[in-house]
Amino acid sequence: MSQTNPTVCPSCEEPLESGDLFCGACGYDLSAAPEPPDRRPANAAGGASPAGAPTAAWPAATDRDSSGRPAPVQAASDVPGITSDGGELPSGEPHSGELHSGVRFDGPPSPEEYALPAPDPRTAAAAAATAEVPAGATAAAATAEAPATAENAKVCVACRTGRIDGDGYCENCGHAQPRERDHMEQELEAVAAVSDRGLRHHRNEDAFAVSSVNLPDGSAATVAIVCDGVSSATRPDEASAAAAEAANEALLASLPAGTHPQQALHEAIIAASEAVNALAAEPTGAMEHDARRHQNAPACTLVASITVGGLLVVGWVGDSRVYWVPDDRTTHPSRLTEDDSWAAQMVANGLMGEAQAYADERAHAITGWLGADAYELEPHTASFKPDRAGVVVVCSDGLWNYAESAEQMARIVPPDAATRALHSAQVLVGHALDGGGHDNVTVAVVPFPMPPKRAGSAHTKA
Repeated sequence: MSQTNPTVCPSCEEPLESGDLFCGACGYDLSAAPEPPDRRPANAAGGASPAGAPTAAWPAATDRDSSGRPAPVQAASDVPGITSDGGELPSGEPHSGELHSGVRFDGPPSPEEYALPAPDPRTAAAAAATAEVPAGATAAAATAEAPATAENAKVCVACRTGRIDGDGYCENCGHAQPRERDHMEQELEAVAAVSDRGLRHHRNEDAFAVSSVNLPDGSAATVAIVCDGVSSATRPDEASAAAAEAANEALLASLPAGTHPQQALHEAIIAASEAVNALAAEPTGAMEHDARRHQNAPACTLVASITVGGLLVVGWVGDSRVYWVPDDRTTHPSRLTEDDSWAAQMVANGLMGEAQAYADERAHAITGWLGADAYELEPHTASFKPDRAGVVVVCSDGLWNYAESAEQMARIVPPDAATRALHSAQVLVGHALDGGGHDNVTVAVVPFPMPPKRAGSAHTKA
């Protein structure tokens, strides 16, 4: 069906010439038919904001070459995997099934990881919730271990009576206790995040950060970051923690300075990559607990969202995702990110249907990650202006493996998620655990638009 050629790019608002099929600035396909307005939040180039949402005026986002153009909107299919000889994956013939150097396989944990049982992490979370946090302490500080005293000594999450010895075992029943990162929860005003090690991994290799910062015009931007350590890499838990902290700190510095959120997120992903790269140069120390793992560069994936006024910005590298779930469930939800994965490439190249690709055992082989051994770093960013209220779900594949499509995700998000973010994040993690908990699971729930609030920060640390 022919369409009237627009005078400016719907994606980046660059002027167009008559007859252009693609935008010369960002590569937007001008022949693609726009989606119906009720199926996806409007692109940042247009669309109404929810009633009453504050607005913010930023200078135009600048590219790294200082051209003045907005940061590009990219899809995972823009960054093809790399074959062993440095070429691109074939796009015109069936895939041979070979392994490629531009693909990192992050498969299920090896049998050794199943040997360390732990109590149900939801029970552990309930026990941890009984601990008092001093008035005025930040959410991040609440995760710090306090010296054990007779008054604050931890109680066993299994028998609820025995005290815990220095090795992490109950003196009464001998049950191993969850470690600090096994289950983490943070709530910052209306946004919340929960991370859990799951039921099969021997440790939690995910990390997250949630924060809020004031912009030059006085409005507040809310940040949610989720990082998933690549299990086949060395020290993936350190990689995810370093990436979440570096990206969060970069945004807390650039957004108040007036940087456009989409450009700020692009730069934050680069900062996160540099933080993970730096880990490769550090001595690995004793590896007795990890002797089975080949020594290679620490690596992780990253996905993040920034919400401010009527604008929603997402950015990612890897296969963690952002979903949009409107409050009005009679309208359609959307997935706002495209995976850097083998399955996504097969679908993008027309070699497989989506159901067939994601059912393949190679589906979760990732083609993009943060780490010194990554072939090339290409941060993906996109901006949207949702025309209705809803919630943003930022999550690792430990959750979306159990609710892959946007419709499935919308069905498990509680209807009151916009007003009970922490409870909703707990419910979503519980859904993954009830489904088998085969991976670490992390989710942040962000209402849109965000209610007015104070700036603050909370992030996980290794």
